[in-house]
Amino acid sequence: MTNAQVQQIAKKTMDFIKTKIKVGMSLIELRQLAENKMLELGATSFWYWDVGAFVFSGNETTLSVSGKHYQTADRIIENNDIVTIDLSPQVGNVWGDFARTIIIENGVVINDINTISNFEWRNGLLMEGKLHRELLSFATPETTFEQLYEYMNKFITSNAFINLDFMGNLGHSIVTNKDDRIYIEKGNSATLGSVKYFTFEPHIAVKGSAYGFKKENIYYFNNCKLKEL
Repeated sequence: MTNAQVQQIAKKTMDFIKTKIKVGMSLIELRQLAENKMLELGATSFWYWDVGAFVFSGNETTLSVSGKHYQTADRIIENNDIVTIDLSPQVGNVWGDFARTIIIENGVVINDINTISNFEWRNGLLMEGKLHRELLSFATPETTFEQLYEYMNKFITSNAFINLDFMGNLGHSIVTNKDDRIYIEKGNSATLGSVKYFTFEPHIAVKGSAYGFKKENIYYFNNCKLKEL
């Protein structure tokens, strides 16, 4: 399978989860549902510490932890809730990597961001979209990982948000061994064009807020133009 095909497993799983998530469902059940769906769609394993779906809800959406230490919380989906799901399917040594923050209001998943009633939740998801659009307009094959890190962190703070990532980075290269990843971080002078694929996954919040937001896609260059995988 290609990276594009494995990424489709993640995208189809996220779409499936949005149709199945419901009030009263536990995060443990939600994680199992997502992992089972990825396996059904052809994933053979999960590349990030063998966890296929990192799931957080409510005021735990601001948490940023390594997969090595992740444990799914004993929480249930509320009538009005915010849920972040990060998927890591693998087929052989080929990866997918895809994350979204899902909003539930009055027991229903809200797919149109502009119709979210909760201002903070709507504003957070709109900001995620803004960040990804900014990436597409800013990044070139010659842009270094460090330059992207500096530019995007300034963009985040200038829009009154903060970066929640526990390592401070905003994404990483897609490789075949997780220990070989290089990151969108300070000090990384490698160019974006030197890797085949990389993720962009800003995990953000308004300072002091109980809620965090995440949107992750894989990107690549085609004729020097950045594209989403």
